[in-house]
Amino acid sequence: MNSKTQNIIPQQVIEDASEWAIMHGVAFRQADNTARHCPFSIAPMTMEREVYEHLRNVTPIITKLINNVSEDHDFLQHSLRDVAKADPFFERLLSLHHQAHGDSTNRHTAARKPLLLMRTDFMDDRQHGAKVIEFNGIAAGMAPFGQRASEFHAYMQTQWPDTYQNWGADPQSTPAINHGLTQLAYGIAQAGQKVKATFAEQGKPTFLMVVQENEDNVYDQHLLEVELQKQGLRTVRRTFKQLSSQLSTGADKRLILEDVGAIDVVYLRAGYQYSDYCAPKLNEPVCCHTLSQTRLFIEQHHVAVNATFSQQLATSKTMQMLLTTMPAKEYARWGLSLHEANLVKSVLADMKPVNPSSIDWFNNQADKQAWVLKNQGEGGGHCVFGEDISQKLSQLRPQEYDAWALMMRLFPHEREKPTIGVRDTEQSQIDDLVSEIGLFTAFYDGEPVTEFDGYAGYLIRSKPASENEGGIHSGQGILDSLSLTDS
Repeated sequence: MNSKTQNIIPQQVIEDASEWAIMHGVAFRQADNTARHCPFSIAPMTMEREVYEHLRNVTPIITKLINNVSEDHDFLQHSLRDVAKADPFFERLLSLHHQAHGDSTNRHTAARKPLLLMRTDFMDDRQHGAKVIEFNGIAAGMAPFGQRASEFHAYMQTQWPDTYQNWGADPQSTPAINHGLTQLAYGIAQAGQKVKATFAEQGKPTFLMVVQENEDNVYDQHLLEVELQKQGLRTVRRTFKQLSSQLSTGADKRLILEDVGAIDVVYLRAGYQYSDYCAPKLNEPVCCHTLSQTRLFIEQHHVAVNATFSQQLATSKTMQMLLTTMPAKEYARWGLSLHEANLVKSVLADMKPVNPSSIDWFNNQADKQAWVLKNQGEGGGHCVFGEDISQKLSQLRPQEYDAWALMMRLFPHEREKPTIGVRDTEQSQIDDLVSEIGLFTAFYDGEPVTEFDGYAGYLIRSKPASENEGGIHSGQGILDSLSLTDS
């Protein structure tokens, strides 16, 4: 990493900033139940306003597309059957989707209402412009941290103006407004109220967050819960294991949680990997059956759900590749005009399926540094870069090819001047910081449910350009915010 650890900024500033982060919930829980602040930048990145506005305009259209694809059940079953053969977890997801919706010869509709809370991640490539890295449709968190990062940099600008100016953005730039926490909560609240109104019930809607056992990313989750409580919802947390024995069916397919009552919204912060469904104490003959059936049970009830099986399939890497490679005019199937389709296509980076032809091309003709190899995994640690790609491709069996895809590697602009990153109250100068921007959207039952036509806010994660893994939670990323320039 191109960074230097030394006391460049007075330690008082670093301690004050770190305490601000802890005090405002920008932290991870440790094994001993103490809190560790998220790593963060001392001042925001800059982006040209025109680039940001383009992403701001196109992202709700992407969400409209993904929502409509996710409700096209025949298309999902047909287009993803090959990857299901290549990836056991994907096979389980598609099987659960089939149980929920049937097939083209016996189609039925699960009672759940789709609540698509999505984060679309971009990088502003030096040569090709801003392009999508991936769609996140399940456990797409950190909107609260995104808004807090913007608030933190506003605090730094006021409280420590010299530090902010020395290490910050172009003085002519202006902070990009970020309502990621409040707008995501607003969208969830709208969905909860609509479900409750269907049953002509009075009182507060109830929100259920499905979480992993021993979760350390609890503060991002609790910030959302507190905001939902402010907006008039009751919030509860459960694991899949707890839910497997606590859920039941009420009148008119109402979802009932033991000791709580009717549930209006279910938000999954778990379920994107096999381990979330593993319950060794149940001694199951087939791994993960009980807990995955618990998720299916939820979808069979009249409740707003994020993420549905359909949404998880529709935001997969394989679906991203299929949408990237098909002509724009085919998006009309999902209600997009040609203008909207071309806007979406303008931000999709080139992708290729893995097959004998593409493997031969990659090994003999491609610039190996210009591509990344991805599988269907969510979260960090699932990508292969550079020369390692050829080795990985040689290890894959032909029946595994469909679980992988090649994608154009993005090389974003490095920050024009060094900045300071803070991790565990230790500061380091980073000379080659690059950033990834995730834009949040919220749609309920196919319609936008924020005060900004579906757009909710953003998350900026920055990392040294020399590092491949830029996650805040698992990687070398640091939390950041955005300032816009007209130059």
